[in-house]
Amino acid sequence: MDSGVATPVSARGSGPVVPEPRGPLSSAVLSALRRQPPGGPLPLHEVPHSDPYGEDLQLALYACYELHYRGFSGVDAGWEWDPELLRLRAAMESVFHEALRADVAGGGSPDDLDRELDALLAEPREPRGVSQFLKRDGTREQLREYFAHRSVYQLKEADPQAWVIPRLEGGRAKAALVAVEYDEFGGGRAERVHARLFADLMAEAGLDATYGRYVDAVPAVTLATVNLMSYLGLHRAQRAALVGHFAAAEITTAPAARRMVDAIDRLGAGPACRFFYNEHVEADAVHEQVLRRDVIGGLLAAEPGLVGDVVFGIQATGLLDDRMERHLLDCWRKGRTSLRGRGL
Repeated sequence: MDSGVATPVSARGSGPVVPEPRGPLSSAVLSALRRQPPGGPLPLHEVPHSDPYGEDLQLALYACYELHYRGFSGVDAGWEWDPELLRLRAAMESVFHEALRADVAGGGSPDDLDRELDALLAEPREPRGVSQFLKRDGTREQLREYFAHRSVYQLKEADPQAWVIPRLEGGRAKAALVAVEYDEFGGGRAERVHARLFADLMAEAGLDATYGRYVDAVPAVTLATVNLMSYLGLHRAQRAALVGHFAAAEITTAPAARRMVDAIDRLGAGPACRFFYNEHVEADAVHEQVLRRDVIGGLLAAEPGLVGDVVFGIQATGLLDDRMERHLLDCWRKGRTSLRGRGL
């Protein structure tokens, strides 16, 4: 209901524009955000019938989560903690979480964790995936599409993982994770913040580096990879899963980044593009050991009962990354854009 009282400018979001809806859940959420809080009832009855990985639920979740980051242009900051919106978000999160639990391999012992981490470190004899495709066969336009997909996360790189810091006990795990995050945020140098480096990459590739610019263009498989980070980061109960996710992301980055450097060199994408991935080759090779030995090791030394959650975080990350990679490769091999609509 509109109270008739003008909202202070400081309470209005100055972030990206509100995206376009993709179904009843996202329509309800995005319509609500265009009004003043508090909101009325939202369509909880739609949630059980929604595809947990589908366009509608994933965009609705993304919009709810974005209120905890930079918000949306013209959207009142009061929506961040609106009870009805949080109730709908919780229902969508439950559906998403249950689907992930059903679809990952499972396991929760120290042996399972060692197997998962060893598998992340093992490069296949014949590397495959998006970075390998771009290195060997990709076009410059496909490379730009990939940058657009990645921008939904990379322009807020390391922000979701920062939420876990206060949820770790003081000691080895917290100190080591903060050290990794310090590198992600440029080691105290604004021009070296990884999100800033990705913005430079986008500008050099002829893309719009505005935060959130390509949300409407990317499909649900891309949104889901970012929503997982936000979900795990926003829930204390998922702190160990977030650590597992972070380890999986960092361990697998360096080899893929090396291939991306080769792809960029082959396609002549430019020095800012090359610099971003070179930075990740160097930084993440170190982060892999810190995360495995000190962050995971320190966490489980303090809370050994969380090993299954660490495994879940690794497996869920792999599941969603694989879904996104399959989508991109399927589209490109068929000569289609991997983005929604007509692409870039």
